Amino acid sequence: MPIDINAIVNETRGKNFELYEEHVNPVFVKVLRTLGFNRTWVRGEGAYLWDEAGTRYLDFLTNWGVFNFGRRHPVIRGALQQVLDTDFPGWVGFDAPPLAAALARELVKRMPPGLDTVYFSNSGTEAIEAAIKFARAYTGRPSTAHLAKAFHGLTMGALSLNGEPSFRRGFEPMLPGSSEVKLGDLAGLEARLALGDVAGFVLEPIQGKGVNIASSEYLLGAQELCRKYGTLMICDEIQSGMGRSGRFLASQWVEGLQPDIVCLSKALSGGYIPVGATITRRAVYDSVYDTMHRAIVHASTFGMGNMAMAAGLASLAVLDDENLAERANMLGDRFRRGIEALVPRFEFLKGVRQRGLMIAIEFGPPESMSLKAAWTMVNKMDENLFAQAIVLPLLDDHHILTQVAGHAMPIIKILPPLNISESDVDWFLEALEDVLVKLHKFPGPAWEVLKKLGSHALTAKRREGRAAAT
Repeated sequence: MPIDINAIVNETRGKNFELYEEHVNPVFVKVLRTLGFNRTWVRGEGAYLWDEAGTRYLDFLTNWGVFNFGRRHPVIRGALQQVLDTDFPGWVGFDAPPLAAALARELVKRMPPGLDTVYFSNSGTEAIEAAIKFARAYTGRPSTAHLAKAFHGLTMGALSLNGEPSFRRGFEPMLPGSSEVKLGDLAGLEARLALGDVAGFVLEPIQGKGVNIASSEYLLGAQELCRKYGTLMICDEIQSGMGRSGRFLASQWVEGLQPDIVCLSKALSGGYIPVGATITRRAVYDSVYDTMHRAIVHASTFGMGNMAMAAGLASLAVLDDENLAERANMLGDRFRRGIEALVPRFEFLKGVRQRGLMIAIEFGPPESMSLKAAWTMVNKMDENLFAQAIVLPLLDDHHILTQVAGHAMPIIKILPPLNISESDVDWFLEALEDVLVKLHKFPGPAWEVLKKLGSHALTAKRREGRAAAT
């Protein structure tokens, strides 16, 4: 009997959180309910989501940068439909898939000089895992270096490059030789590379956690040190790539930067089919696949599927045809100017970091005594709490999905689709202004919500403390 997906969706609607809680991840459901994210979504189109009440939301979360082209883009959908309608086989195993060859060719065209060979996988973390193995094979070295506050994925190799201890807790020990250095500290990087055991230095040109933008001077200096000490420079463009920063790669903002490996994923999927790519030099690739016996020594069962490759090809076509990288620059400038205009009016608002449509809005301690007391109270309860004072009313009152930029950061990150309208930008700016007006009234409803969230956080901390003690 044919399966009826619509019937399944309709049957579980309204019960999905209970089912997910029972069979998947009850702790995550608790988080969603606490933050008010337990919405029932019924439709997605472009930059928008709709809930069961018919309310339209602006999606500036985009599943952490997957939906650069919005949801249900007709060109990408059309490409996938063509694959479904064809008899052409995929996953033959012993084959050279033509769509994979075509996507590799298109990616190489967009790379810095010298990067001419592509390995395909299913996700960003798999792309990073491949990069680690490739660097080890090419250099014969065992170790890696990464930046503080880095995020490269959650499988064991990628997790070893994670700059946030809370992600690593319970999974140690990490890969031996994994070392952390500070963004901007070239002396510290040189001291680590000079030991001679680092296969690859892995970095995000724009860090996803906090949207910290590496300077041109640092990136070029790091490249020089990598060349000096025989370490491969690996640029993680999983979130910052695919036009997000206003260039195809964020590293392409720096003239003369030529990494040895680039990793892509997220938006390369078009929001449909998972796909990852590790792009490198032929000499690096050949060090892995060095004999016929080792022709598939690193491989993935579900890599290079026709649907994934078609999604990647269609995504690149949309990016080019709609001139979305340039649009990201134009709209990003509109965001930045609008947010900067609010800074003199609101004590909590400290500034904005922006490149293309990768944007961080930073908050900090106010000057006035009453607001300073409120800031201290909230951060004493939980240092992750203040940013929720922005995220929650943006969602509840203005129907905009945003995200906190990282652990213990009073920073909101927005990752809009690259094809949003100017009116969408203005929608967000007007909403942010309204949220800030209300937040600067203490006492007030916003602070009551934060106190309630804070009490939940304190209770959770006590439970964790008791569990650790036993």
